[in-house]
Amino acid sequence: MSQRRRSCPPWLIAAGLILAVSTISWAGHGGGGRFGAVGGVSIDAEGVVAAPNVEARRLLREQYVKEFKPIAPELNQPVEIRKISLRAIEEAVAKADTQIAYYLPDEIRFLAGIQRIQYIFVYPEENDIVLAGPGEGWKIDENANYVGVTTGRPVLRLEDLMVALRTVHEARQGGITVSIDPTEEGRVRYNELMRGVSRFTNETAAAIEKAMGPQRITITGVPDTTRFARMLFCSDYHMKRIAMKLDPSPVKGLPSYVDMLKQGRSVPANMMPRWWLACNYEPLAKSPDGLAWEIRGPGVKVMTEDELIGNDGSVKGTGKANPTAQKWADLMTAKYDELSVKEPVFGELRNLMDLCVVAALITKEDMLAKAKLEIPAIAAKGSKMEPSYWHAPKTVPTQVSATRGSGEVIITASGGVEITSWQVADKSVENAAVGEVRAKSAKAGSLWWN
Repeated sequence: MSQRRRSCPPWLIAAGLILAVSTISWAGHGGGGRFGAVGGVSIDAEGVVAAPNVEARRLLREQYVKEFKPIAPELNQPVEIRKISLRAIEEAVAKADTQIAYYLPDEIRFLAGIQRIQYIFVYPEENDIVLAGPGEGWKIDENANYVGVTTGRPVLRLEDLMVALRTVHEARQGGITVSIDPTEEGRVRYNELMRGVSRFTNETAAAIEKAMGPQRITITGVPDTTRFARMLFCSDYHMKRIAMKLDPSPVKGLPSYVDMLKQGRSVPANMMPRWWLACNYEPLAKSPDGLAWEIRGPGVKVMTEDELIGNDGSVKGTGKANPTAQKWADLMTAKYDELSVKEPVFGELRNLMDLCVVAALITKEDMLAKAKLEIPAIAAKGSKMEPSYWHAPKTVPTQVSATRGSGEVIITASGGVEITSWQVADKSVENAAVGEVRAKSAKAGSLWWN
């Protein structure tokens, strides 16, 4: 792509992507569904992301509130470590009179309100594997998200755990990814358009959007019709909107990338930044006997690399990042925990990464055999219990944001999400204290306990 500085009034043009956040619109199971979208966008049967729909979100929240069931006081109580039994989940799912995880009892569906997986305990004497982490009751926020009653952090979902367990071998082979990219045809049309542009106007912005056309969404490792896939997609697109100043930053200290470029002394030429969300864990801690594990670290980080675009629309990574793009990535990484409360979709992504690490660790360490436990109802692909089916995201329109700056550069923000759970599971250190936590956590015969 040729990006030339011109003598006309300088503009900084950021061609970003419309935020694609989840919609509950099930394509399977005999037609079911919901009116609206978590986060306020919809996706049609062809996979096209539409503009935000506030009314749809309001209707969705009203439906959730109508369905909401009272939470037992002990379950509603915030605790540092709550435990839930995989054996008890398996038994409940196997006996359930529904085939869709959405309709399971809430304490199972929301994994007892746990908000992050911190520990995995194996109890061979009880034929059980226990997941543990901070937990509390849940509520429905103003944007139709299920979040903790005091923290505002999203709660874990059984259907996401099911997907993580059922795709653990795919995760080992190539990881779980989502990628959103302009097409080669769109880049070629863009190059042709810009050769005839001498100054930027409102009409130029519309022409760029038309020339670039829809951007392509690619999801690997998990079925693209699952909630799991949708949340991968949502988190990436919300990151793009913040970076490209299409949405205001929800936290202090994280300006848009566009504003950071404007304040800089120079802007990069003939390249575009690529950001993606990746795993960010410390080595796992394990007990000497291998029956207790602790997942450590913030979970998510933002990565970046500059890409060069050729006149033929091809893209080539440079292996380098311009300093401003790297600074923005580092700022978002530092603010990620705060973002996870302000914008729960980022907390949802971290939950998905935790669950993928759990699935990889259970498989790698042969925990089911150690516990003499079988969980086909939740882990087998042929199980009668299925996650809800949603329309798969396929394309999203290009959107242009323009700001006066020190020079003119065209940026098409691409990127995605990459979950390398098996790499996380491969790194561990022994820590006897983890085994002590396990010893204090055993309680046979319960679905969950504090």
